[in-house]
Amino acid sequence: MRRTHTQENTVENINLTPLIDMVFILLIFFLVTSSFTKESGIEVDRPTAQTAVREEQGSMIIGITKDGKIWIENNQIELRAVRAHVEHQYAQNPEGTIIILADKSARTGITVDVLDQVRLAGVTNISIAASTE
Repeated sequence: MRRTHTQENTVENINLTPLIDMVFILLIFFLVTSSFTKESGIEVDRPTAQTAVREEQGSMIIGITKDGKIWIENNQIELRAVRAHVEHQYAQNPEGTIIILADKSARTGITVDVLDQVRLAGVTNISIAASTE
């Protein structure tokens, strides 16, 4: 009796489906848990205050330059458009905070006008940015 060994050419396939599923789940996890920083689009010289408290995240940052220009999300806007921008943002995130980032050389009047427009939009959680000494 003669035995014949025949080798079957079997190709083992690696199932990539669980690996792809895991990568997609990790991607979704990182997207959901990450926080994106919103910026006003300008660099200002903030006033200093001894009692300044760090605010972790604002839903919108409104920047005011020393020459009175208003910036929201890298766009320069007019004072009369502040209320509409804030109302739109507040409708998306009613729990959010508005941070006013005014240059220390900016006129107080323009800062108060922006603050007034934010309050007219219905937002009560407003902060004015300052740096600690």
